[in-house]
Amino acid sequence: MAQTSIHDLYRRWIDDVWNGSPEAVKDLVGDDFVGHWPDQDVHGPTELAERIGRTQAMFTDLRFELQVGPFVEENLVAGRWTGRGRTSDGEMSFFGNDILLVRDGRFVEYWVASSAGS
Repeated sequence: MAQTSIHDLYRRWIDDVWNGSPEAVKDLVGDDFVGHWPDQDVHGPTELAERIGRTQAMFTDLRFELQVGPFVEENLVAGRWTGRGRTSDGEMSFFGNDILLVRDGRFVEYWVASSAGS
């Protein structure tokens, strides 16, 4: 896959999935997808969509913005993002780093690290 295509795939990851609909994962991840969060692994597009949906349901006005990258090296892409949204306690921000493995034009593995911001 060309580097620009992986760039576009990652931008869709942020824009279509995290800022859009969790159902968009079906177009972006393989059936053998594994996502690694610090507290659990997620397998397949259905579990991933459920995890993203739970995250989105915790907030109103949730928005993710790419801060650095994406950087592409062969079949890996990495980026740094910030997220902002509202909870019943007020506005919250957080930031994170993604690394995703691409195979056959789809994401098949994901590593994420995130933390509360200011």
